[in-house]
Amino acid sequence: MDARTTLTVNGRDYAWPTEPVVVVCVDGCEFDYITAATAAGAAPFLKSMLDDGTQHLVDCVVPSFTNPNNVSIVTGVPPSVHGICGNYFLDPETQQEVMMNDPKYLRAGSILAAFSRAGAKVAVVTAKDKLRKILGHDMEGICFSSEKADEATLAENGIDNVLGLVGMPLPSVYSAELSEFVFAAGVKLMLEMRPDIMYLSTTDYIQHKEAPGTAVANRFYQMMDGYLRTLSDAGAVVALTADHGMNAKTRADGSPDVVYLQDTLDAWYGATTTRVILPITDPYVVHHGALGSFALVYVGPTLDANEVRTRIGTLDGLELVLSRDEACKRFELPPDRVGDLIAVSCKHVVIGTKASQHDLSGLDAPLRSHGGVSEQKVPLLLNRKTRPEAPPARNFDIFAMAMNSVVP
Repeated sequence: MDARTTLTVNGRDYAWPTEPVVVVCVDGCEFDYITAATAAGAAPFLKSMLDDGTQHLVDCVVPSFTNPNNVSIVTGVPPSVHGICGNYFLDPETQQEVMMNDPKYLRAGSILAAFSRAGAKVAVVTAKDKLRKILGHDMEGICFSSEKADEATLAENGIDNVLGLVGMPLPSVYSAELSEFVFAAGVKLMLEMRPDIMYLSTTDYIQHKEAPGTAVANRFYQMMDGYLRTLSDAGAVVALTADHGMNAKTRADGSPDVVYLQDTLDAWYGATTTRVILPITDPYVVHHGALGSFALVYVGPTLDANEVRTRIGTLDGLELVLSRDEACKRFELPPDRVGDLIAVSCKHVVIGTKASQHDLSGLDAPLRSHGGVSEQKVPLLLNRKTRPEAPPARNFDIFAMAMNSVVP
């Protein structure tokens, strides 16, 4: 295909890449992780991106969770367009609480799918398998997860013998190695296949446990730094952003600071009159106990939603309580997939349903989590200079930056 071809995806134009474009979503990466690692001398390539490439501080999608942000990044549009507004939601058609990782919930196609169908070589590697099907929907090419790399087949994933290719054993889903496998696979694919477009998405296991600047966090970014340099040295435009930031969610004694909202509402109004849904919920709850800073509240017909909203707003630890219309306008969410009310907790507080429904026994470090506006600011970095034009505002502007704005 002619290198000057431009494809339009979800109303945005993307230039056909003349050199490989690698977009990396580092799960849970607030800017402080990068600045701390570079200051410690652990990440010289990331420092070169800061000094000689392009850097911006941008907003991620709220709720600041994995699924809505990864899908926003690969579609270039907010959840109000693509439909994915959490990891978990109440399906209005079935009234069942379900994971939002099925492609049937998508309302927009991806940049990855559009370019692959137009003839580009496209590869996607995710850490967790929960993202694989939704990111790879309608895409032709390679798409697999670190978590299930040993199960990859040509028919399902466009590749087999992934463990042999990468040269690493299958990592534990609760490990830094799950993310390292993503980078190692990305480097192997670049060197052997040279895709036109590659998307790499990690896990926030380390960020849930370690604050910026700790020895463990710096080692993680040092690991990542080496792989990013190899991708850059191979001639790729390397663009990095995050799906959300991360904050400590603890009291002074280190215990989790939780507003158990369903327990509170049941005490006020009785059981079954309200329903609290936590969009952070996914199959991997060991490191966060399904506690995040964003909750949906469904109000039964016997209650007045405005009165419930006012009362919730009196609770300590909550930053915002919004109506559906207010939240959808502010955060660009699909109205049919959120609650009557949306509650957002303060920076160091999380929201739970009932205390009895959250198993925190797996927490082996003080709780760090995300989901609110306090985790909205994330980095957007490129290893190249970009043209002096309007700076990006959102993490999902990253493909447009990498494909349209790099200085030749």
